[in-house]
Amino acid sequence: MNRRSSAPAPRRPEEGSTMLRRSEEGSHDGPAPREGFALSPEVEQVFTDFRTCEFSTLARDGTPITWPLITLWQPEEQRFVLTTSIGLPNKAFNARRDGRVSLLFSDPTASGLQDPPAVLVQGYAEVPEEIHTSPNDLGEYWKRIWRIQPAGKTYGSNVLTRSPMDWYYMRLYIYVRPRRILVWPDGDFAKPPMEVDHVG
Repeated sequence: MNRRSSAPAPRRPEEGSTMLRRSEEGSHDGPAPREGFALSPEVEQVFTDFRTCEFSTLARDGTPITWPLITLWQPEEQRFVLTTSIGLPNKAFNARRDGRVSLLFSDPTASGLQDPPAVLVQGYAEVPEEIHTSPNDLGEYWKRIWRIQPAGKTYGSNVLTRSPMDWYYMRLYIYVRPRRILVWPDGDFAKPPMEVDHVG
């Protein structure tokens, strides 16, 4: 992986066993106080330029369930924002019941990135009760949606086409704070991952 950044370089899990134990022990207890962490430019680009991630939650019996979702990375908050329609709420209900979630960025299609790393984020999700009914509630998220799916903006701007789909715009927000970040340089899963320092 390119080390041009002054940010702490990811490290292999076996080199950071103390960190691994700490992140695993805290993964069941919800968000913990954090001082922040730094990401390399390559990882930051994955978060901002990948079209979707594979978002996994846990069912009642502990079975992982995965959906492709568009994410918004908020670097100042060091968190991801995802949403789901009230017509498709299971992922939000799962995350509300058990906050342990993961986001896998493995498919660079249409990102414009050449040989980007694959990145797995293990985190803890918070899902407020509030239902958001307007794109204005989180403008930066919807701008990203419409940039990725420009036809959606045209469809949603017409009251005749929007009205039958009003449930689609009524959304639950899912906020995910990373507790562990693993990086596979060049997206090569045959090699051991490297771990970003000071996460969780």
